[in-house]
Amino acid sequence: MVVSNRVAMPGRRGSAQGGLASGLLGGMRRHGGLWFGWDGEIVEQSDPMPHISEEDGVTFATLPLTQRQFDEYYVGFANSLLWPLLHSRLNLIRYKGSEAMAYLRVNGMFARRLQPLLRPDDLVWVHDYHLLPLGLLLREAGVELPIGFFLHVPFPFPDILRTIPGHAELLHSMLHYDVLGFQTELDAQAFLSCVDHFCPDAQVHGSRVDFGGRSAQVQAFPIGIDVDSVARMARKGRQGIHGRRLERSLTGRRLIVGVDRLDYSKGLPERLRAYGRMLELSPEYRRKVVMLQIAPLSRTEVAEYDDIRRELNSIAGDIHARFAEYDWLPLRYMTRGFRRTTVMGFLSLGSLGLVTPLRDGMNLVAKEYCAAQTEEDPGVLVLSSLAGAAAQLQDAVIVNPYDVDGVAAGIARGLGMPLEERRARWRRMIAVLRATDVHHWVNDFTDALLDVGQPFERRAEGRRITDRPPAPP
Repeated sequence: MVVSNRVAMPGRRGSAQGGLASGLLGGMRRHGGLWFGWDGEIVEQSDPMPHISEEDGVTFATLPLTQRQFDEYYVGFANSLLWPLLHSRLNLIRYKGSEAMAYLRVNGMFARRLQPLLRPDDLVWVHDYHLLPLGLLLREAGVELPIGFFLHVPFPFPDILRTIPGHAELLHSMLHYDVLGFQTELDAQAFLSCVDHFCPDAQVHGSRVDFGGRSAQVQAFPIGIDVDSVARMARKGRQGIHGRRLERSLTGRRLIVGVDRLDYSKGLPERLRAYGRMLELSPEYRRKVVMLQIAPLSRTEVAEYDDIRRELNSIAGDIHARFAEYDWLPLRYMTRGFRRTTVMGFLSLGSLGLVTPLRDGMNLVAKEYCAAQTEEDPGVLVLSSLAGAAAQLQDAVIVNPYDVDGVAAGIARGLGMPLEERRARWRRMIAVLRATDVHHWVNDFTDALLDVGQPFERRAEGRRITDRPPAPP
């Protein structure tokens, strides 16, 4: 039973998209299960019954939200308080008590509508910061199944967390999960440190927390991708109409590619400035490279995102004014989105992948860029040290995204890297991606949930998710 804010229903407008949703959906198709959450629709009626459907062996149970729920729970508390908090952007935090209550009410609605769908042998896997208190609310409703939670974004240390009202209560609610999963060991340690500081009734024993008669296992589960699926999409996208058009338009120039949601956590202004600085410091690459930055608009309801868009437009204009020539534009900056297959094709064309978030739980684009490359002539990944992926992809060119000159030097280093070094780095990174792919992630988390969830009947050692019976129709 997967529970998330948005549900990745294939072909459904308003459903979750991107590498995470595609990877998790692929895992569910492979293993079976039910996915519960918001369908992306806004309606007038509050607290409706879930709509049940099935496709490719996956059952979907979806709910709409009212406009007020969307404004207060999603735009308000989740994305105007929790998102900047978890990315350590204290200057962007906005707290309203009414939005905090709406956040709890929507989580309560999810708990009420999910409970009747649960079976005695289910595992419940809750995802991300929209649903932090759902475990507590399910426990209060009498659910004693194994319930796990995975946070896809970073977790802050105590001096950051304590800036919001109700931080201790949020921690208490999270301790009602049996397994608490984080992207990196640093995030797991940050959570344990917060519990140690703000939950005096909880006892921390290594990676286990005892609280209120329950035990929660706290562990890092770095999320992966489906490497072969990405490689197939990259080949298809490169041969598609958009891939062929992009390749022809380069006229032999090398492509630097970045793909991100337009979000203040992604470090896009700093990235564009670093590219401009590289052109300034390494004039030998002028006219020989083109940077493509795709940044689809997101969360347009949040005012801060308009500020980023204006800033990026200004920086892009400055780069063109300083470096463009009548037959060469150094930067192609776009806020439109493309189909996932097309994006993978674009990544495959990149001689250099530029992934420089200011803070990121993992960043799957970094992994997708590597998987989209070929062994014959792989490109170079320039990766932020503040992305969770940097802990695994140590053969990338690692940079500090706040250091504009350092990122500029990293770009130049990548462009000048010889073929044999590129191949050696790519082979080591692709080996890591295969060893820790999305199916490994799913199995590792569910194995941990089977091992520590209480109370439930333990099965034989080594049982995996594939042993579960299929979800009911």
